[in-house]
Amino acid sequence: MKVSRRIPAAALAVVALSAAAACGRHQAELAAPARTAVTVRTAVVERITESQPIDVRGTVQPGRQAFVSSRVMGPVTAIWVEAGSRVSQGQKLLQIQPAASDGQLAQATGALAQAQAALSLAERNYRRYQSLHADTAASDIELDMARMDFERTQGAVAQAEGAVQAAASVADESVVRAPFAGRVVNTLVELGDLAAPGRPLVQVESTAGQQMYLVVREADISRIATGQTVKVTVDSRADLGTVEGTVEEIVPAADPATHSFTVKVGLPGVLLPTGLSGRAQIAGDEKERLVVPASAIHRRGGLELAVVRAEDSSARTRAVTTGRALSDGRIEVLSGLDAGDVVAIDAPGPVADGTPLEVAR
Repeated sequence: MKVSRRIPAAALAVVALSAAAACGRHQAELAAPARTAVTVRTAVVERITESQPIDVRGTVQPGRQAFVSSRVMGPVTAIWVEAGSRVSQGQKLLQIQPAASDGQLAQATGALAQAQAALSLAERNYRRYQSLHADTAASDIELDMARMDFERTQGAVAQAEGAVQAAASVADESVVRAPFAGRVVNTLVELGDLAAPGRPLVQVESTAGQQMYLVVREADISRIATGQTVKVTVDSRADLGTVEGTVEEIVPAADPATHSFTVKVGLPGVLLPTGLSGRAQIAGDEKERLVVPASAIHRRGGLELAVVRAEDSSARTRAVTTGRALSDGRIEVLSGLDAGDVVAIDAPGPVADGTPLEVAR
């Protein structure tokens, strides 16, 4: 007796669909093109030992600075310079009314003339008494009195000459002059203002010998020595790049409030407004770090990526974290790569994982 088993229609439909799907996947795999190989140049992630640089802040200061004043009292009658004017040593800056100082000079000159006349008379009288004393016509006391009068008048002449020199010096200061070559930072008086001894009239600073005053922590001051070369950058003058300065002076006393030292670094070949902020780098402790060429790092949407060439010559894109850029075109890698990894340095961008990488010959 024959038993017939019928397969339900629903089951047959499921089997048919499964077979069709399997066939479709197989056809799609056969139709998918192979990934095109990318030709790149490669570099090896290196581990180097280098001193960790320490950044220190500072400000630009002039080599010389002066607040010029005068010993003459009187109103300011002329101002020949303004803020920013370039001046040479001895150049006229402003003038104070010279009436008082000229009167003092005239008085001193008149007193000198009187003293010289008295000296001439005393000298003739002394010589006369010398002749009389030789002929025993004058006593010793008379000769001594004539000598004393002669010497007294000599002293009076010397005193009068000193008074003339002092008065002439004061009179000369009615014209205020630049003490050295540089530029005018500010004029501190206006026409008609009363100038008085000790009152600053013009602020002048030299244009040569500018320095960066660095503030260095007491923990780092031992890393710096006079004559050492320091790389300096000015915050607002990126166009200058890095300026190589020389440590010219280390102030030996620390600031009791901040416990820091002032280090003066010369800035050769640049002319900057004083007060600009800047920074310098000094060598720190030795530290091991991983470095790769900067061209191996790709930045996409806030991420830093590197393409690694695996042992099977395929690409593996990794997220990395970078640190400080080195001066030789390499960059420090803080995470994401290991020493000995081979990275693509001229890939067009992040490459899909599994893409074959061919090394350019």
